[in-house]
Amino acid sequence: MPNIIVHPTPNPNSLKFTIEGTMIIPSGMLAFNSPAEAADHELGRTIFALGGVANVFALPQFLTVTKSHAVEWDGLVEGIKRSIEDYSTKQHK
Repeated sequence: MPNIIVHPTPNPNSLKFTIEGTMIIPSGMLAFNSPAEAADHELGRTIFALGGVANVFALPQFLTVTKSHAVEWDGLVEGIKRSIEDYSTKQHK
């Protein structure tokens, strides 16, 4: 099981996620501002499916999620970590 670390950002509605010892995505950059934009990408789609997500941005080294103002992090962080873990596991098989 990968060790996913959650980092605060200057924006209280955004958190940065990293995986110790591996990459979030293999290369490039991902940026999704809506569920429709993320529909064709497994990681983006599963994170938006959690609800309350406004934006997903990823580079190989990290993923940043921005939530809606009305949603609390308590309801999202574990789901985001599970989504990253599932995606990472499939990418590294």
